[in-house]
Amino acid sequence: MDHWIVAPVVLPAILAPFIIMVIRFHLDLQRIFSIAGTAALLVIGLVLLVQVSDGTIKTYELGNWPAPFGIVLVLDRLSALMVALTGALALPVLLYAVGSGWDRRGRHFHALFQFQLMGVTGAFLTGDAFNLFVFFEVLLIASYGLMTHGGGKLRLKAGVQYVVYNLLGSTLFLFALGTIYAVTGTLNMADLAQRVAELPADDSALIRVGAVLLLLVFAIKAAVLPLHFWLPDSYANAPLPVAALFAIMTKVGAYAILRMYTLVFDPDLELTAGLVGDWLLPAALLTLAAGSVGVLGAHRIGRLMAFAAIASTGTLLIAISLFTQQASAAAVYYIVHSTLATGAVFLIADMVMERRGGQIIAQPPMPQTGLIASLYFAGAIAMAGMPPLSGFVGKLLVMDAARDGGDYALVWSVILASSLIAIVGFARAGSVLFWQSHDRDHLEEPEEPDEDDEPVAEPAPEPNSALAFSGVFLLLAALIALTVLAGPAMRFAEATAAQLFTPAEYIGAVLGEGSE
Repeated sequence: MDHWIVAPVVLPAILAPFIIMVIRFHLDLQRIFSIAGTAALLVIGLVLLVQVSDGTIKTYELGNWPAPFGIVLVLDRLSALMVALTGALALPVLLYAVGSGWDRRGRHFHALFQFQLMGVTGAFLTGDAFNLFVFFEVLLIASYGLMTHGGGKLRLKAGVQYVVYNLLGSTLFLFALGTIYAVTGTLNMADLAQRVAELPADDSALIRVGAVLLLLVFAIKAAVLPLHFWLPDSYANAPLPVAALFAIMTKVGAYAILRMYTLVFDPDLELTAGLVGDWLLPAALLTLAAGSVGVLGAHRIGRLMAFAAIASTGTLLIAISLFTQQASAAAVYYIVHSTLATGAVFLIADMVMERRGGQIIAQPPMPQTGLIASLYFAGAIAMAGMPPLSGFVGKLLVMDAARDGGDYALVWSVILASSLIAIVGFARAGSVLFWQSHDRDHLEEPEEPDEDDEPVAEPAPEPNSALAFSGVFLLLAALIALTVLAGPAMRFAEATAAQLFTPAEYIGAVLGEGSE
């Protein structure tokens, strides 16, 4: 067996308790080990990505128990890409959190950060539906601690709302797994794919119920309308560097939909035909529209970025909901763009918030106004899907994939109209924050500041921290690289989609001679 496959899960799982038990009172050491561990995760993710770039599917059987009886981790193009993407987002976010001083504001930031990475990478690598649930719960626990990092009434309220809503999703997840297990007798994804395909028509009702419940769970995680209500307040009131890391969390839900509904509940499977795409596409279109309108109407920069994240998720789910190989390739490309761009704009929003508060109103100039305005402009272009950055390429790919469908006119109209609305929303906020702030004759009186407008705990971040800016620069550089290398990136995405739509390869690797 290739033991490197389990490394992305084991590394943060070892590092987190080490930080708590050994160096909990030494912040500098925590920073060193956390940054080194996250950098190692990125390197491991890239190595794993190279290993499977030729189409190889590798498995890791925990305890040497063969599938489907034991727990198995599966590494293919998609899971390797998501692990590498997790590291590519986490490292700049961690550099920003250290450079801005956010990790000083509460206890156990670095340990929780590592537990979060453990849950995310485990969800991407697992080949078992029940262990997907387990890693979802690790995500929930760690993310709750990170959300309330630094304290404050608003943050605690948003954190409780976040936990309650996601616990509801976890309950539905258990009901879905119980229903599916009662019908099939297994929860290994590869084994499920075989058994569901062989089910008689008499068992179609229960398996359809299980499939719908699973989709509801993943829709909650991905913040699909009308199940998105937890996201705006949660992300806007969380520490914005934490919200930047959470950019990968909504992608866990999108990944799970892409994985389960191409492998287990195949689009061509008669038992579940039309079950997903018929309502997921309208929900995705509404999600995109609602997110763009939210960007236009936001009066606080944290909520503006939260609604931008919702709109980005909507675009991604439009591609996924088409369930064609071309659309899935577009989704794979866009998922990389969306994760990096969302992380970048949350970090930029935090820079603005720390210097002038969270309200989008005219105020005196802030330190580094010109530099931060330039970063905001680049982030807005990326999130709105305007040229020349990768968001424009991604939206073109999604629209091209929708061209052969019957709803292509509706899809194109919603994507184009929402892009225009998002541009206007970002431009409105940017002009107030960076242009009107210089016009002292038109300054507005700020509202009474709440506890989230000011640093919650001392010491306050240093606004000229080079390390904090480096985190944003790294994410924007990755977006530029994704744009310049759009051709090779899209070829990899097409190969990934082809592998997804050939589930026999995955099943053979897990259950047959492909297991090592």
